[in-house]
Amino acid sequence: MRLQCVALFIAIAAIAPSAFSARPTALTIPLQGCVWHSGDNPEWSAPSLDESGWQHYALHQQVSQSHLWIRCHADLSPIVDFDEPALQVRLYAAYEVYVDGRLIGTFGNLQSGSFGMSLIQQWPLPRDLPHTSSIAIRSAWHFTSAIPFAPYPSLELRAGSEPSLRDRRSTVIVAEGERHLIPAICFCIVGILGLIVLGLWINEPGRRELLVLGINCVALPPIYLNYLGAAALLAYPASAYFIVWAVPAFLTNICRTVFFFQLAHRRVPFLIWALIALATAIHLITFAVAVLPPSPALWLDGLRSGPLGAISQFASVLESSAPFFAFMPWRRLSRRMRPLAALCMVWGVTMMLFFSVRFTSARVPGLPDLQSQWSNTVSDFEAIATLGVLVALLTLLSREQQQVARERAILAGELQAAQQVQQLLAPSTLDTLPGFRLAVAFHPVSEVGGDFYNCSILHGERQRIIIGDVSGKGAAAAMTAAVILGAAQRHEEESPAALLHHLNLVLANMHVSGFATCLCAEISSRCEVILANAGHLAPYCNGHELSILNGFPLGIVPEAEYAETTLQLSPGDSLTFFSDGVVEARNQAGELFGFDRAAAISTQTTESIASTIQAFGQEDDVTIVTLAL
Repeated sequence: MRLQCVALFIAIAAIAPSAFSARPTALTIPLQGCVWHSGDNPEWSAPSLDESGWQHYALHQQVSQSHLWIRCHADLSPIVDFDEPALQVRLYAAYEVYVDGRLIGTFGNLQSGSFGMSLIQQWPLPRDLPHTSSIAIRSAWHFTSAIPFAPYPSLELRAGSEPSLRDRRSTVIVAEGERHLIPAICFCIVGILGLIVLGLWINEPGRRELLVLGINCVALPPIYLNYLGAAALLAYPASAYFIVWAVPAFLTNICRTVFFFQLAHRRVPFLIWALIALATAIHLITFAVAVLPPSPALWLDGLRSGPLGAISQFASVLESSAPFFAFMPWRRLSRRMRPLAALCMVWGVTMMLFFSVRFTSARVPGLPDLQSQWSNTVSDFEAIATLGVLVALLTLLSREQQQVARERAILAGELQAAQQVQQLLAPSTLDTLPGFRLAVAFHPVSEVGGDFYNCSILHGERQRIIIGDVSGKGAAAAMTAAVILGAAQRHEEESPAALLHHLNLVLANMHVSGFATCLCAEISSRCEVILANAGHLAPYCNGHELSILNGFPLGIVPEAEYAETTLQLSPGDSLTFFSDGVVEARNQAGELFGFDRAAAISTQTTESIASTIQAFGQEDDVTIVTLAL
């Protein structure tokens, strides 16, 4: 008995699979017998319609009309006994579906042609189906191809039980999602890196290469998350799918290319701008397609997926060679720049390969469609290579920023020291003999200038004024000027000529490159003026240039001697001392301010004179000292 039971169980187990497989849970409706007709006539849903004037429906039908009907015939009798018989439709358009003249489902809006990216839909079927049923689809089209440049998903019709059709839909989501998962993960990481790069730019707003690189990186994740959302059949509008692709793709296309030239500190050539315009024009057209009504959108989208798409993709291939133009010639690149340039070239080659494969999908005669064969492989390669390049770039740029930060800290210390030197060159307080009025204006062209001045009171009620100008600019000139002023201290008893002789020896023994002009004036309480000059501009008295003896600038001839000029002034007279930055000011036409203009304004206040020079065109340090008796 037991043996009989075991034999019966084995027999049932052997028969059961064939019994279940003999009853399919779903069937695919072939499209070979389907026909189509442009236009919109509700009567075309009738099951007994004469289809003699209709055209055969191809697997990838090129749509040129915004409204068309598709009719198919199928034997649905094998599924009518299912508990939940249903029809599953996949179509890249808005539509209504009729079975034997009865409306069973609607997807999207037939008036506007708008629909969602949840392309696989299913509806219950009636149980009283005839042996052969007619399936009529009334459709409204908005797009002629998918994003970026690929045929839209072909029409698919399946009938079966609702659970089995839902399982198939889930299987499609998993399979399609796996294709886009690696790029989505890689470019989400790239987006995080982009936020870090933008943070670096906020700390250094002057580094525009960080700004464009950050925008490029942040704009990439929406593109690939958009692909992933469409693969997951999320129910967001197809127009939003187009826009979410077009806007970030437009930004990344521009920013990636501009980044190479910003990093190389070069201007983008006109030829590259022309390629950028050709490559990005397609993104603007894609945006327009998404917002236009169906009829003009179809016409424009036909151009986008045809000749304009081919031109755009070819321009993108050429545009990707930008880093080779930005960093050529290689031998002129600094050691710091060469690793960055090499990474940019790797990035450029990656994008050239990516766009070259995509270009083959533009239906160019004689060119095989490599996009349909290698799309997944090339997309994964582009994502991984781009992520690797950007991680390496960010590492190098971060190290560079750390180096810049260290250099800035050193520069800040030097600047603080320079400011201390500046206080020696341009003291805020002036020692003034009673009865005299002193005023000064000091305007260097950089943080620290080479002009210097000093006003001090000497024994015997004497007022000393020293003004000078060291050749050159910046910290080196300022340090030399500080040495000169330091050397002038504790020599109050020396005459102006003797003081210049001493300063000349000090500067000559320093063996510094360059020289310094210097004018020393002593004015007694009885208005007697003693002047000694080492190559400086003569002062002005009451608007007239004084005629005084002149000598060599300091530091040129160690044995140089300096003569003195003595003048007698009257109460109410004024003396004005200039540095050569006044007469050497130059306007936009290249005209010098000159001595005549300097004499004309010499009786004005110091700040008024300085303002005049700045408005004319200051090119050198400007120092003005006035003494009113």
